[in-house]
This record gives sequence, C-alpha cells and structure tokens, in this order.
Amino acid sequence: MKSQAIITLAVLAGCLGAASSASGAKESANVTDQLYSEKLRPQFHFSAKAGWINDPNGLVFYKGVWHMFFQYNPFTPPAPFWGHAISKDLVHWKQIEHAILPDAMGTIFSGSAVVDWKNTSGFKKGDDAPLVAFYTAAGGTSDESKGAPFTQCSAYSTDAGMTWTKYEKNPVIPHIKGANRDPKAVWHEPGQKWVLILYIDEDWFALFESKDTKIWTKLQDFQFPGHTECPDFFPMKVEGEPGVTKWVLTTAIGDAHIGSFDGKRFVSEAGPLTGDFGANYYAVQTFSDAPGGRRIQVAWMRGAEYPDMPFTQQMNFPTEMTLRRFPEGLRICRLPVREIETLHDKEHKFKNKAINPGENLLAGISGGLLHIQAEIEPGKASAFGFRALGEEVRWSADGNTLSCLGKTAIAAPENGRIRLEILVDRTSIEVFANGGRAVMSSCFVPKTDSSQLECFAEGGAAKAVSLKVHTLKSAWR
Repeated sequence: MKSQAIITLAVLAGCLGAASSASGAKESANVTDQLYSEKLRPQFHFSAKAGWINDPNGLVFYKGVWHMFFQYNPFTPPAPFWGHAISKDLVHWKQIEHAILPDAMGTIFSGSAVVDWKNTSGFKKGDDAPLVAFYTAAGGTSDESKGAPFTQCSAYSTDAGMTWTKYEKNPVIPHIKGANRDPKAVWHEPGQKWVLILYIDEDWFALFESKDTKIWTKLQDFQFPGHTECPDFFPMKVEGEPGVTKWVLTTAIGDAHIGSFDGKRFVSEAGPLTGDFGANYYAVQTFSDAPGGRRIQVAWMRGAEYPDMPFTQQMNFPTEMTLRRFPEGLRICRLPVREIETLHDKEHKFKNKAINPGENLLAGISGGLLHIQAEIEPGKASAFGFRALGEEVRWSADGNTLSCLGKTAIAAPENGRIRLEILVDRTSIEVFANGGRAVMSSCFVPKTDSSQLECFAEGGAAKAVSLKVHTLKSAWR
C-alpha cells in the first residue's frame, strides 16, 4: 500500500539518523558515524539506533536467538509499529529490519509472540516451527485506519522469526470495548491449548482460550483496581517445593498477582505485589520459550530523558525471576541475568573490610559502567551506600530504607547483613536488594562528569563482608 511504503521510507530515514521523535530527539546527519557512542547512549541497555521506543513486544526465544520486538516511533507524526532486535546472549543486541508495519486496520500496538511447536496454527512450512505473534491493530490512530476500532490480530513467521506475514483472516479477536489491547499468549500444557490475557478497559482484563491461535473463546473477566494495560500471564515453579507451580499475572507497572489457574479461571492468592520501586519501569513482559524454564522479564524505562540525542528511551537490563516462599508468603525475586558477566572487565575485590565514616573504600576506582555486588554488615553505621556518577544508593538504619534517585524501598537486614547488586550505565541505576526481593530501576541525566566511585558509611563503621566491583565493557563494541 502507498501509505505503508511511505512509512517504510520514513523508518529507514530514521534508522540512518535523520530521526525526530515524539519527545523531541534531535536530528543528526552524522548518527551513523557515532552510532552507540553518543555521550548519553546506554552501553549495555537496549536503545534503538534512532527515534522513540517504548513497550517491549513479542519477546520470544527460538533456535538460540532471543527476539525482542518493541514499539517503535522513529518519526513524526507518530505511527507505532514493531521494531526488531536479536541477541544470542540477552546482552549484545542487533537491531534488524522492522517486523510488523501499520495497515488499514490501524497502527501496531503492543503484543506477544510464541513458538507453535505443535503447529496448532497450521502455518508451518519447511523445518522450522512457526512463530506466531499477537498484536493490537489500533484503529483510528492513523489516517488510513480512520473509523476502525481496536482489534487483536496475528502474524506468523516460518523462517525462525526473521520475516512476518499477517494472518489473512484478521482480526482473531474483534473489538470488545474501548481501546482493548496488548494480547499476551502462553501455552497451557495440561489443557493442550493457548491462553491469552487481554487488557479490556479501565481496570478490567480478560482471559481467552484457543486450540489453533485463530479462534478464541473468552474464559474469564476480572478487575484489578488501579492497574491497566500490558498484562502478562505465566506459570512459575516454586523454588524448593517440587511439583508446586503457581500462575503469575503482572500488569504494566510490573505489580504481580500470584495464584492458581485450572485452565478456566485464575484465582489470585497474593497481590498486588510491587514489582519495582524505582521511577522508570513499565510495560513489563517476559520471554516465551526461554530455555531451561527461565523466566526473563524486560521493561521499558519510561520517562527517561536524553537531551540532544538522536534516540530516546531504553529498556531495562533483562532480569531473571524466581518464585520463593518467605514467612509472609510467596514472593517474586528479580536479579540481573547471569549473562551480564560477558561484559565484566576489571575486577576489584574486598573481603571483611571496614567502611569507616569519612573514608572511601573504593578510592581510585572509577567508571560509568559498573556491576557492584556487596554484602554489608551495617554494624554501628546509621547509613551506608555507594555514589556513582554523582548519584547515591543509600541504606538507612532508620526504617531499613533503601533509597536512590528519589525513590525508596524497604530492605531489612537478613542474618545481620544487607545484600546489594547494582548496575550503573551512564543514564540509569538499577538496585537489587537481598537477592532481588526489592528492586529499584531508575534513569537520570548525570549532573557531573566525575566517574569516581565511592563507598561510604555514616554515624559509625560498617563492614564489607564481601564486595566486588566490575567495570564493564560496552555491549555495542
């Protein structure tokens, strides 16, 4: 179609650097010369070559490749579609040809993707299992789709996710209400069927089932006050409890409900539980078909600023989720995926070292790309923490509060110690406390050019039982 050709040309122009975004990313004819080395470019968090990105979409693993699709707006006026990046290790990403473009049914809003191992869809051609994507056709959001409603559609790939064909009988779920959107599908092994969760309107969601990815029947409506859009729904094994599996439902901000699902109805048994205490964590989604049963979550770090950059917005660093039982009940923990170690450069290691007030245990260590792992005994200290790129991660004995970039969480000592894992990447700090029980993901614009790293204590000495600082290499080089 003519309009689709225009969109494709605009996208190509955006990817080559003459992009402008809805948030005012500055045009630059020299982006290709400095790509991924710009001053505020994240070095191990995914960002697009140029232009605006938001929700992660269609996260799926197949034949050794992690596929991350994403809401992409590399030009103005906005007409979102699915961009596409691939990785072998969740760290080194390559942005490739865009996947699903707008048409007369609407621009392309968020959704998911699965591997149809049993070829329930009948889309298979050749040796590869078909990959099936579900997305929202956002009718009325472009001139071409004027007057059309929001519907749920599908597309499929028969070449391991590299090219996509829209299903000829779209939509697979017709309009229900309002701006119903963001379909997330999962295979339900006991029922030998697909289950899909959809955001309906206001704070309402619904579950659907299908045997073939094409015909869907509603199972359940439910309401989660205060929660909207970008739902996810998946099973998780409870660590240390063989044979026990629970179902987890998350909404856009990452908050979770943990409960049971009999193939027909989901019943929440705990929640909503806060998924992230930071300032920039939204539109969460987990990968389908991750090897080894891993549950990997990615979010858009919504609201970040990148003055005078040709790109805007970034994803968080992928985290691995585990479901564990604590005295207060089942809780989800999140930690950076172990593949972060592929970027480790220089290591600085300390054991049983005093952190004295007025001193800096890490004097002489600097860098804007850091992976910090610490186990600290607060001792007599009223507070301790780290400073990087002029920003502070602080734990305070007053209320057992952990704070960073204006946000706070509770992190009480466990066996007299606080465990912290911290990722620093030019414009973001992600903090994981006590094995990922409390996580804070936030972005910032550095106010200083200093990259000196500090470890401090106040009111008395603390002790670094174990402290590792790794400077990191760029994932783009």
